[in-house]
Amino acid sequence: MPARAFVGVVLSLIVAFTAGCGGGDEGGGSRTINWYVFSEPGGAYDAAVATCNKQAKGAYKIKYVRLPTDANQQRELLVRRLAAEDSSIDVIGMDVIWTAEFAQAKWIKPWTGANERAATEGKLKGPLRSVEYKDQIWAIPFTSNTQLLWYRKDKVKTPPKTWDQMIDQAVKLKTSIEVQGRQYEGLTVWVNSLIASAGGQIVDEDGNVKVDGTTKQAAEVIKRLADEAPPPGLTTNAEDEARLGFESGRSAFQINYPFIYPSAAEVKDPKDFQKKIGWARWPGVKEGTPSRPPLGGINLGVSAYSEKPDLAFRAARCLAQPKNQIVATEKGGLPPTTESLYDDKAIKKVYPFGDLIAESLEDAAPRPINPAYSDISLAIQKTFHPETDIDPDGIQSKLENRLDKAADGKIF
Repeated sequence: MPARAFVGVVLSLIVAFTAGCGGGDEGGGSRTINWYVFSEPGGAYDAAVATCNKQAKGAYKIKYVRLPTDANQQRELLVRRLAAEDSSIDVIGMDVIWTAEFAQAKWIKPWTGANERAATEGKLKGPLRSVEYKDQIWAIPFTSNTQLLWYRKDKVKTPPKTWDQMIDQAVKLKTSIEVQGRQYEGLTVWVNSLIASAGGQIVDEDGNVKVDGTTKQAAEVIKRLADEAPPPGLTTNAEDEARLGFESGRSAFQINYPFIYPSAAEVKDPKDFQKKIGWARWPGVKEGTPSRPPLGGINLGVSAYSEKPDLAFRAARCLAQPKNQIVATEKGGLPPTTESLYDDKAIKKVYPFGDLIAESLEDAAPRPINPAYSDISLAIQKTFHPETDIDPDGIQSKLENRLDKAADGKIF
């Protein structure tokens, strides 16, 4: 064999061997880490990707795969891919309510050892509870969210501490209370926090249905609001309708997420509208008993089918670092999950009410932690909608019946 031909054969074998070893990458693939998460409009997630890719120095490169903004559509797309064991998914931007379902289905990997410490150290209790399932950690808390009570300082002298006090004030002022009453996830959020604030729970720590008299107490609050201080379109309103109703001046109270505050700065009429807004903790159900505010946010999980799990864990930890949480607050209005960040000047600049957000997240009530959560949520929505037709006396048995069927995978 000519020397030139021999060298060519040797080079071909070297190339083939290197390709077979994946060029040193795990799983024989590239070092691209696909991050599937909703399309964040403020640019916060783009900035996080850019920061991590720079810090990685070639060890990996995160690709931002944008999902729809609607949480139900996000889940549907992800579930289809994960059920098909799609290896293109590496890191998942998970809604806080998906943990049990994804973990039970074995679609995500548990966080152990150093990864578990990174996921849990310094995190607020509410976000931390949202990544726990069956005594394991399944994701790292990235961004969070909660609701506050917003009110017009020029109309309300003393912010109410309970729902009954707020309704009393609204009736006296001849105004309404902006809430999310549409038959969707926002209604489940409202009902869940009312029941938790009354001292109850919908599903216990073992995932079993647990409905008691607190369901009636929650129903009494909702029915009273629907009868005495409802906003126009109560049964069809979501977060943005509530924001617009409050900005229009038709309501002196609003229950909503912090995104409404920067929006208020853009209101031209009345002048200086943002300065007229006060904030307080989510109202309680019982006087003297602290409320259990809602809990939202995005956690980062690692797909069980990723061909590069070690790199995926590294990428997820980088994405959730404090620096990126601050940018997520500045660009996207998404509250941090790390407790110490609420003392940061950048966070205080965005949220003058940051201490209240941190307090709310510390005491927040997670929605039912159960693999059948989507069906459980639908059962709650059907039971409490429309709010105008609620019968508090019969609602406990109705909800319990539907939840039992939902937990068993039956049609209700």
